Amino acid sequence: MLGDLDEDIREHIAMETQDNIEGGMSPEDARYAALRKFGNVTQVKEDTRAVWSMVWLEGLLQDVRYGLRMLYKDPGFTAAAIIALALGIGANTALFSVVNGVLLRPLPYRDPNGLAVISLLNSKTREVFPLCDADFLDWRAQNQSFTAVTAFFHNRFNLTGSGRPEQMFGDMVTADFFSILDVPPVLGRTFLPNEDRRGSPNVAILSYRLWQNRYGSNPNVIGQGIVLNGSTYTVIGVMPPRFLSSPETQLWTNLVIDPPSRRGPYYLTGEGRLKPGVTLDQARAELATIAQRIHQLNPGTNVNMTIRAVPLEEAIVGDVRPALLVLLGAVAFVLLIASANVANMILARASVREREFAIRGALGASRARLAVQLLTESGLLAGLGGIFGLGLAWCGVQLLLDLAPATLPRLEEVGLDGRVLAFTTVISLASGILFGLGPALGGGRNAMNNSLKEGGRSQAQSTRSNRARRVLVVVEVALSLVLLIGGGLMLKSFHRLQNVNPGVDVENALTMQISLPERQYDDSRSIAFYRRLLDKLQTLPAVDSAAVGMALPPNLLDVNDNFMVEGQAETSDRNLGLADLVFVSPDYFRALGVPVVKGRSFNDGDRADAPKVAIINQTLAKRYWPNQNPIGKRLKTGGPERPKNPWMEIVGVVGDVKYSGLDAAPEMVLYEPYEQSAWLSMYLVVRTSSRLGDPGELASAVQNAVWSFDKDVPVAHVRTLEQLLSESVEQPRFRTVLLEIFAFIALSLAAVGIYGVLAYSVTQCRQEIGIRMALGARRSDVFALVVGQGMVLALIGLAIGLAGAFALARFLSSLLYSVRPTDPATFAAVSLLLAAVAFLSCYIPARRAMRVDPMVALRYE
Repeated sequence: MLGDLDEDIREHIAMETQDNIEGGMSPEDARYAALRKFGNVTQVKEDTRAVWSMVWLEGLLQDVRYGLRMLYKDPGFTAAAIIALALGIGANTALFSVVNGVLLRPLPYRDPNGLAVISLLNSKTREVFPLCDADFLDWRAQNQSFTAVTAFFHNRFNLTGSGRPEQMFGDMVTADFFSILDVPPVLGRTFLPNEDRRGSPNVAILSYRLWQNRYGSNPNVIGQGIVLNGSTYTVIGVMPPRFLSSPETQLWTNLVIDPPSRRGPYYLTGEGRLKPGVTLDQARAELATIAQRIHQLNPGTNVNMTIRAVPLEEAIVGDVRPALLVLLGAVAFVLLIASANVANMILARASVREREFAIRGALGASRARLAVQLLTESGLLAGLGGIFGLGLAWCGVQLLLDLAPATLPRLEEVGLDGRVLAFTTVISLASGILFGLGPALGGGRNAMNNSLKEGGRSQAQSTRSNRARRVLVVVEVALSLVLLIGGGLMLKSFHRLQNVNPGVDVENALTMQISLPERQYDDSRSIAFYRRLLDKLQTLPAVDSAAVGMALPPNLLDVNDNFMVEGQAETSDRNLGLADLVFVSPDYFRALGVPVVKGRSFNDGDRADAPKVAIINQTLAKRYWPNQNPIGKRLKTGGPERPKNPWMEIVGVVGDVKYSGLDAAPEMVLYEPYEQSAWLSMYLVVRTSSRLGDPGELASAVQNAVWSFDKDVPVAHVRTLEQLLSESVEQPRFRTVLLEIFAFIALSLAAVGIYGVLAYSVTQCRQEIGIRMALGARRSDVFALVVGQGMVLALIGLAIGLAGAFALARFLSSLLYSVRPTDPATFAAVSLLLAAVAFLSCYIPARRAMRVDPMVALRYE
């Protein structure tokens, strides 16, 4: 122990230490003084440190062994505590893994904070729109804030030529796209600077997933040709696994942007990397100047439009950030409630063990020593809860991945990594300290002689301990009410969202998507293909109507463009509008079940050589012809810079369709006959005369009909309209389900907490109850007494919880649809529900108290 000191010196040190102690020094100071007198000072410090390290380690091991024995002796308490903690820690860890993957992990790009996404913003309506070619070229030419800029748009590609034809999503991008993000490929190269100019060869870069699934990770794919939309592209690279522009992106091709003759259509997203030292606010000021200059040079276009810049991370995860943070706060409440429950159990257990602590104190244990022992036991519980919670977290992550919508960004990065494990360790330790600190500080607080003189039952009725347990129950009820109100608001919001009228008849309709390759199909051939296909589909059994259109509700709208109304002054703000364009076949409205409010639908006479016609939705009609009949009025797409664009006569007005999502306000929509405005990529809608039994059978018949005209045209995204509607609310459903689960766990823990306190109180107050009944108290009086004690705690918790819910309601406002965050009906209903659960938790202990036999209780005492 003392290094190289010989036995003689050891004896002198021992004697000197004893003399110092007898002289009034503490044992630690006495031994240190002796070592300084007889040993080398440096060696003394090292040996003293080693001695006390050994003492501390032995004491810790003794505490751990004793704590494990105590937990083993009370398996019911141990199991209940570990289950409660495992639920809280597991739920927190699982959700944190989602938050970590989606929000916290840095984007897989160099200096992602310097990247910004550029689009148009209507300063009046706050609607966000894509850029047009002219906007992008003006921005690129006039920009001084970005080192480089790029533009891209999400496109569908038919991959043919090797294996079964397949439709997939990819991005068409300008040459600087990958250099701005600064992510090297794992194979091959990215685009060269001149590969977005007219005359450059068609080249493509594959995602890692497509390279694995379609080409078996074959490195020889570099340099090979693949057929996309009927054109041959040379594969020049493969990107890393984490690199995805969006969850659906499987490839990238070079995009050529020529100087346009007009502003529109609007379909591009811009992206740029800020120059060193330039802030995003400075870039926004420059973009506002560019937008103003564009408007001055092009009067009548981009009215009320400014150029918007947001950080890339916000553009990717901005919509889901509030929801995930709210869920993380909710699951933190669950952990607090679980910790309060465990603290309650430990307090009750500590009350029973006061006699044990008093005896240990009489034998020389200090209050600090007893507190360390209790904290050690709490730490053991937290550690075991953390271990089991980690197992629950692994299952929870798998469940979250199954429940999460495919549109949740960065979903592939969710998992249990080092940061998540560190988070689990921290919250396990924090929860151990949290629920162990109160009992540890209170351990041994009662007078030792009183504890030894009185019986175990008497000393267990510590007023301070009972008060602490009741406070914890109040906290549990308050936190549970906040969670339940949040869950109630989300549930009501989701119910109203599901009941929104999408503007179509969702029953008995099957949809799919078809894209014709541009190289093989010009306007006339594409029109002929769709006309023949629709004629053939009409002959299928049970098919009532079939149609094609550019878009389907909800969340499936592709193109918008400027339009101007005949006869309205050019100085008017309404002169040049921006509407969503949808090219459709004659039976489109019938197949979707969209009502024709005024005029007529399109018919077979609305062909390419016929006068141009259009149909508008009710929102556009009310905006431009309030209190008028728009039938017979004329409008045209494009602005004053395109005077040769033909005027289109409005022949009908149809109901509003929720193309931009069920929770979005109606937008202006302009419909044109597909034979007058040919489009290669169309959605097919087939409505049956009876309910779809097996949509797969009809889908197979439709697919065969398509392949009978062209075997290389894939049929993709086969869904019923009901499925499309369900998929459109996946994110609200996801957050609602999770919040309901957390609220249910919180409610259960709160009920257990109330029950536990009252059950323990009844057990410890058997003598008092027996005396009351012996003195004439009726069983109903005892029942009312016990229930009253529990309901007082519940009502106090409800009052605090209501105040907390009102204070936190504003954090939910952005996640609610058509529901106020302080909705009185929800607050009242949830409060009554929690009060009812609290009453049930009081009922069982109260019934047990009613059955107490006064003679048995008094004889027992």
